[in-house]
Amino acid sequence: MVPADDGHSGESPAAEPLDLDTVDRLLTTTRSVRKRLDLSRPVPRSVILECLALALQAPSGSNFQLWRWLIIADPDTRSELARLYVERPADRPRVLPPEDGFTPDQRRMMDSVHYLEHHMHEVPILVVPCIQVTAGAAGWGPSIYPAVWSFMLALRSRGLGSCITTSHLYRRNEAAELLGIPHDFAQACLLPVAYFTGDSFRPAHREPVESVTYWDRWPGGHGEQS
Repeated sequence: MVPADDGHSGESPAAEPLDLDTVDRLLTTTRSVRKRLDLSRPVPRSVILECLALALQAPSGSNFQLWRWLIIADPDTRSELARLYVERPADRPRVLPPEDGFTPDQRRMMDSVHYLEHHMHEVPILVVPCIQVTAGAAGWGPSIYPAVWSFMLALRSRGLGSCITTSHLYRRNEAAELLGIPHDFAQACLLPVAYFTGDSFRPAHREPVESVTYWDRWPGGHGEQS
């Protein structure tokens, strides 16, 4: 008998049915959370480890699992990392369109970004996912992000929120020194983690799937007459 794909002998069991309503609600309501992070409620270490254990089930390039996860709970270290997040280098200013060009949703988003900048040091847990730098067609980045997203889904299902931030990477060398990260590991992002306030989240407005999906070939792409 040919071994099953999971490495175990025997026939694969029938797929176990999932509660699609719950799964779909989790996938469509996991939002970037900034203003609704509860800055006063502690996050137990056991909850973080539980969510990370689920995240580690995510696929990774060649199944190498070269990730490491830094959990920063110490207030002084959080404050210093928050400073690196906020203080962008002078030669890397944030470039934004004129404010009158923002949609209402974009204004709300920028307001929440500014809020997080002012309160990052108060977030009870900061997480820095890292991955060992290796050669490859896609580089190191894609291998860590499935696990990052799984971590955020696990947080959401337990009443916690987060968002992917990258501004501290402008000062990645200072962050690496602060956190003791070895030279052969890259920081992927910074995740502020806290319980969220309020009841729940709704699905966001998105373009219809038909308007962003092409089959087999990009219309009017290279080699085609427009």
